[in-house]
Amino acid sequence: MPRIAPLPVSEATDKAEQTYGRIQEMFGDQTIPEPFLYYGRVPAFLQDFYMNFKRFVRGEGKLSPQRRAVIALAVSAHFRCQLWTDYFVEYCRDVGLEESTVAEVFAVAATNNMYNAFFKFRDISGSSIFEGMSVGLRAHTFANTSLDEATVELLNIAISDLNACKPCTSGHVQAVRDMGVSDDEILEAIQCAATMAAGAHFLNSIDA
Repeated sequence: MPRIAPLPVSEATDKAEQTYGRIQEMFGDQTIPEPFLYYGRVPAFLQDFYMNFKRFVRGEGKLSPQRRAVIALAVSAHFRCQLWTDYFVEYCRDVGLEESTVAEVFAVAATNNMYNAFFKFRDISGSSIFEGMSVGLRAHTFANTSLDEATVELLNIAISDLNACKPCTSGHVQAVRDMGVSDDEILEAIQCAATMAAGAHFLNSIDA
């Protein structure tokens, strides 16, 4: 059972009520997603999350809606946030992605976690002994999904950054830049990931 109860729209006042109104405008005829109702208990957080969500997750920018959707999905799953993961599974379908692509997003993120564990160890081990040793890990996932290479790299950047893996983050940044992805697109990917990390952390903290 969540540690705090959601704040129904009908009970919201002042800042929460105003922000709920703006959120409803963003979603149109759709029901406001449940996570926002938990954030409503802290109006300042609700407002911050809404503004970032509108701009970096649901908004228009350098990144396509599909890339924003898969990044948000990967981050939500990374933090084991069921409410947002379920929402973005449906949203990925809404922006035209196949169900198989959703599974591939999970697989790419999981594979990236595997590499992060290795390269972060090598970076922080305090020894140069491991630098010359073979990685030894096997991964075909990055190159064998319906996701294009640049999208895979953006997913890898987002998860590597969240895992604080410096070698992987810098390597994937260089790789995606070599593919012609702009620095603005890379930054938007991280802003999208950071927004969803905040939203997921809040829900995990209250056990929602």
